[in-house]
Amino acid sequence: MKHNRWISPFLVAAALTAGNAIAHPEAAHVEVEGAWVRATVPGQQGTGGFMRLKAKEAMTLVGVRSPAAEVAELHEMKMEGDVMRMRPIDALALPAGKTVELKSGGHHLMLQQLKAPLINGSEVPVTLEFRDAKGELSRLHLRLPVATSAPAGASPAAAHGHGHAH
Repeated sequence: MKHNRWISPFLVAAALTAGNAIAHPEAAHVEVEGAWVRATVPGQQGTGGFMRLKAKEAMTLVGVRSPAAEVAELHEMKMEGDVMRMRPIDALALPAGKTVELKSGGHHLMLQQLKAPLINGSEVPVTLEFRDAKGELSRLHLRLPVATSAPAGASPAAAHGHGHAH
């Protein structure tokens, strides 16, 4: 399995302006903007992660990992009849050149079985895993800011809602 080790200037700029998110060199060709994770209170076992992703070439987001949680998943929320349901998904398509938003009430990251509370003002390491059209896997290592609401530059839509219950 080949790993993509190229980082675009856009990726670095996006990571550095995404509320202090920091990207590391083993990265996919994906720009990240407005990334953040919702802070928790003691005893809270899960929280969401939000951001905007823009792939230079068609990619699929196929996984998420974080040492802060026993379980890290991609989730979607959608209406089923009159009820909003949340469920894990295996993958999320990122069409070339189009922004895909991970936000409350839609697709988002879900960190569950947290090992410790995520404190407002701290950072949490998150790794996103992508598969390209050739089937090659690449990873994007980020340090996302933890906040009680969307930081400046994050999507206003991601600020709505107050966590998720399972």
